[in-house]
Amino acid sequence: MSQPPVPGPAAGLPPGLPPGVEPFPWRRLDPRMLLVHPVLELLKFLPVLVGIFVLGSSGGGGYWQLIGVGIPVALGVVRFLTTTYRITPEQIELQRGLIGRKVLTARLDRVRAVEVTSSPIHRILGLAKVEIGTASGAKDDDDKFALDGLPLEQARQMRVALLHRTDPRPSSDAVAGATGSDDVPDEDLVLLEFDRRWVRYAPLTSSGNVIAAGVMAVLGQFSQNIGERLFDEVDAFSWIKDRPLGTVIPIAVVSLLVVFLVLGGLFSVLGYLITNWGFTLLRDARGRTFHVRRGLLTTTETSLERERVRGLEVVEPLGLRLVGAARLAAIVTGVKASESGSAQLVPPAPREVIDATGAAVIDVAEPLRLPLVQHGPAARRRRYTRALLGAAAPPAVAVVLALATPADWWVVLPTLALFPIALLLARDRYRRLGHALSDAYLVVRSGSLRGRRDLLQRSGIIGWNLHQSWFQRRAGLVTLVATTAAGRQAYAAHDIPEGLAVHLADEAVPGLITQFLA
Repeated sequence: MSQPPVPGPAAGLPPGLPPGVEPFPWRRLDPRMLLVHPVLELLKFLPVLVGIFVLGSSGGGGYWQLIGVGIPVALGVVRFLTTTYRITPEQIELQRGLIGRKVLTARLDRVRAVEVTSSPIHRILGLAKVEIGTASGAKDDDDKFALDGLPLEQARQMRVALLHRTDPRPSSDAVAGATGSDDVPDEDLVLLEFDRRWVRYAPLTSSGNVIAAGVMAVLGQFSQNIGERLFDEVDAFSWIKDRPLGTVIPIAVVSLLVVFLVLGGLFSVLGYLITNWGFTLLRDARGRTFHVRRGLLTTTETSLERERVRGLEVVEPLGLRLVGAARLAAIVTGVKASESGSAQLVPPAPREVIDATGAAVIDVAEPLRLPLVQHGPAARRRRYTRALLGAAAPPAVAVVLALATPADWWVVLPTLALFPIALLLARDRYRRLGHALSDAYLVVRSGSLRGRRDLLQRSGIIGWNLHQSWFQRRAGLVTLVATTAAGRQAYAAHDIPEGLAVHLADEAVPGLITQFLA
């Protein structure tokens, strides 16, 4: 199973493919993946294998246990033996399957992004997994272009070949005109590198809270035994036994909250470091692609074509915004933000870093700090009304409980604190609500707890949708949604006056809705 040599320029490569990947011969994955694929199949069948071993141990049938392990291993070997691929001057082709043969093809001009990932076992073996993002929108893993088991250097060469499909170097005249020099740059330009000080923003994200909640749920299964031992063996907890329930409950709630925050912060920091260690954002020497490298245990290298970038998403959740930080993602044509994290450009970092990096990506800084047009008194009233109605629900429930149960009336008092919080939240939500237009970008901003500022290239807008609920209709408001083939495919300006919405749509993309204005 030796790999055929990779032909160079002397092999007569057709124009359009740079040296690094052969144009026609079919190739298999690296034989070293025989050490990985069976293990991956065993993990997929793990619940079934556990059941087989449990039943086998109770029934004394050892052969069934061997068969249960042998089937996933055999599937992993078959997966390796039946997976082949090739790249022609026009398209990339992937074949897999033994009985149900599947052939995937995609034109090279449909390739939007290439991601090279190496898990710890891949790194030990010197291998990588290549995922090719196209505009197919495939959701099933079997319908995605993924080559799990290429030598790392070959994977990187493939990434270059797929994203640089024309002449690998620009003309010296073009470069001289752009840089004022006759020298063509030989190295990628580093736009941003990881700063360890950014880890202080990790506890302000919600990534670790999910893990913390899971850990506390598991601990909750053993809470009764743990509590009994604490009360019986630790003198510091013995005084709780003689305290009234009204005193114990607040202490328990506060204690659980403190434990949750500590665990959430710890897991957030660990997750941040594992995911973003060694983070580097580069622009290739030709100025045609962006490369993102990151990862401590599993390394990921993502490449995005510059011409496919249709804008930016500045994610500003409340925690990060309070300390002047945010996250940055790219709006990329044909590649969803949920696909392999391919759209993320900057992890949680200071806002000045976000703005500088965003300006370097889209070559203009104005949309990132452009003053926004607010949406008027009706939109403000709508936010205050919704906030106060939501804040009134818990006190109403507390009053019902106080009337219908022996609970003390003091349980109503904490819920009244929701009203000033709701007022502050409504004020912030309206302050952040707005839109703007620059020469090339539509800017929309909304949200407080999960705030975001979206910068969408006006030339990438392919349509408009106007949504209006019954309450919005009474207030004379609409939600204007710009549709696009990039990113989340829909970017909304919420609660905007009807006349202003129509004017904004017509000004952003002249002629698109002209026929509906008469």
